[in-house]
Amino acid sequence: MASEQTYTITELAREFDVTPRAIRFYEDQGLLKPSRAGRSRVYTKSDRTRLKLTLRGKRLGLSLAEIKELIEMHGGVRNAAPQLLRFLIVLADRRAALEQQREDIEAVLGEIDMLEKQCSELLGHDAENAADERAAIVRRMRGRT
Repeated sequence: MASEQTYTITELAREFDVTPRAIRFYEDQGLLKPSRAGRSRVYTKSDRTRLKLTLRGKRLGLSLAEIKELIEMHGGVRNAAPQLLRFLIVLADRRAALEQQREDIEAVLGEIDMLEKQCSELLGHDAENAADERAAIVRRMRGRT
């Protein structure tokens, strides 16, 4: 039987466009568990998959704790239903957070639109009225925060 394919930290870093330091950090967090050959780390296909899942989880905005929980749930279990159900919960939570961020961004953009319009209008007025209107805008903005 042929020996299992292994990878060096440099090979994984290059393949996934991350630094070796990042890979060592994920190892410190318990997400990767390479073996050692002297002082060198030896990564298996399983480690490669765990790194791929870790990076995917990070892209989704999951915490390292959430990623670790999901990866560890998978660990050789034949029935993936509990892992998939947990993943659906994590994804729903992440979606809700992103939707809230989108609403917040839309609200801020609407406020910026209003302020740009008010500033443009102020530029069209005489200096005396502009100062009064500017003060009114500042008072209104301070009242909202």
